[in-house]
Amino acid sequence: MPGWTTGICEANGIDVHYLRTGGDKPPVVLLHGLMLNGACWTPLARALEADYDVVMPDARGHGNSSAPDHGYHYDNLAADVMGLIDALGLATPVLLGHSMGGMTAAVVASQNPKRLRGLVLADPTFLTPQRQREVHESDVVDQHRRILSQPREDLLAEMHGKNSRSREVIELFSQARFQTSIRAFEVLTPPNPDYMQLINTLDIPSLLVIGDVGSVVSPEVAEELAGLNQHLKIVQIPEAGHGLPYDQPESFSAIVQTFLRSVKKMNRELSPTEKF
Repeated sequence: MPGWTTGICEANGIDVHYLRTGGDKPPVVLLHGLMLNGACWTPLARALEADYDVVMPDARGHGNSSAPDHGYHYDNLAADVMGLIDALGLATPVLLGHSMGGMTAAVVASQNPKRLRGLVLADPTFLTPQRQREVHESDVVDQHRRILSQPREDLLAEMHGKNSRSREVIELFSQARFQTSIRAFEVLTPPNPDYMQLINTLDIPSLLVIGDVGSVVSPEVAEELAGLNQHLKIVQIPEAGHGLPYDQPESFSAIVQTFLRSVKKMNRELSPTEKF
């Protein structure tokens, strides 16, 4: 996109590649899910760039970031994010994460409550221990190996035939898939962080966005989580599944922008001289 920049910074001992809209604006960091990369946020970043400096990193093992031999637990991913924030000098950004990125964002927020302005969790991987084991024991890694062994054009044709997402998103997804290291799937190794405990520790404005068709976080679990922490609000998007930022991009973008405006308003009331 015109005016956007790409870069690589050293963070937590690895190279983290990022895409950035730039400008002297409040920072928002977007964290992608497994098998995606930062560029997959392009449609949302396009909607936000007029008012925010949007930073879209590639997680380790994804995109153009390093793919080390080990270090794919959520604590490692969270440390990567904090390293990025420090390296780029981002002052108390809002952090938004989807799926794997949502769990990562929750860990970052729980460990660094004073370093963030707000938090958006888009159907994070808040899985029960049993579901974690099922995912870990599934053939998801073998499926990825099979995809990597075929021409990218075959994957593109298959994706075009399977869903109604835009051509741009399908292109971004297919490119990201071929840039995902097998090592990245180590994040599926149980146990995940205790998401109930993570939500309990949140001390910043937080939003949990879920869908209504096959979301990881069910409405019942979302309601339970909201009861644990007064800072957490819940929004459900109709006709959206786990891929809700891409299933219903306009609705998701509107929800995110409403939340960001509320954070900005709250911050101005508390500290009128600050930028966000």
